Amino acid sequence: LRMLQVKLIVTGDDFGYCPRRNQGIVDCFLAGAVSNVSLLVNGSAAADAAKLARRYNIPIGLHANLSEGSPVCEVLKTNSSLLNQDGFFHGKMGFRTALSKGLLNMSEVKQELKAQVELFHELTGHLPPHMDGHQHIHVLPEVRHVFAEVLEEYGITYTRVPVEPGLHNCDWIPPSLMDFYLGVEEDSFNTMDVFTRHGIRWPDIYIGLSTMGKNMSVSNIWSAIDTAIMEFLSKAPSPAQLTPQSRTVTIELMVHPGYPSVPPVGGCGEGPDDFSQSWERLHELQTLIKPELQSHYKTRNIQLCSFKDL
Repeated sequence: LRMLQVKLIVTGDDFGYCPRRNQGIVDCFLAGAVSNVSLLVNGSAAADAAKLARRYNIPIGLHANLSEGSPVCEVLKTNSSLLNQDGFFHGKMGFRTALSKGLLNMSEVKQELKAQVELFHELTGHLPPHMDGHQHIHVLPEVRHVFAEVLEEYGITYTRVPVEPGLHNCDWIPPSLMDFYLGVEEDSFNTMDVFTRHGIRWPDIYIGLSTMGKNMSVSNIWSAIDTAIMEFLSKAPSPAQLTPQSRTVTIELMVHPGYPSVPPVGGCGEGPDDFSQSWERLHELQTLIKPELQSHYKTRNIQLCSFKDL
């Protein structure tokens, strides 16, 4: 593997969710443990997050959200197929159910995605170099087409396609969660052609489902990276055909570090969820900043970077 140069993007998701999540992500960035962030523009601390990114020069993209909290598009805040009877987005599973029943208006999906790109631009002063989906909504049927159109219209080149090598062998993931992940994986496979047709790219390797929350450890991250690289190389052309460019492999590691949210502060309009209040946010933060993880990157010729560096 020594010939191989690995570019690793460690993305802190849900930047803007609450002040404590923001602080945790910034602390990780300053410790060299996170190299990129993904902003929830409808998060209660989004404006604060954008200021922090500017202050510390943190590479920042858009975490498009159609499933948690309130829309940012004014027209859709009152009467829209994207909202439940309480006036909020349908939720992680609720969104998927409404979609499968044909209840979501795709022109409203597009309207909201564009409004989020515009608000991102307003908050940060630039367009997002990358854009993905909160709770992986961007790879869902129908949504994937609209999402790809929006990226192409704004010239946003990069996204995330959550297909994780070795996921099937992770026996520590509970069956109900594994079912959700396998659904995300299938949706991702069905999305690749759509994204490719629209000129959208993504890193060679995605990691983040098997290393989430309490399952995150230094050894887990190492083995996920090693497994992924070995699998990638087994599919790569023979060394004789390798160009200098193809000796580089790019990986995105999705992480969710932070100091746990304390209600009622935080969230995207409905207050913080259990995921954000959990001790697992702090566990991720503490794992990511461990010196042995950093030294592993160095010995393995792994260079942390952001989407702008690809």
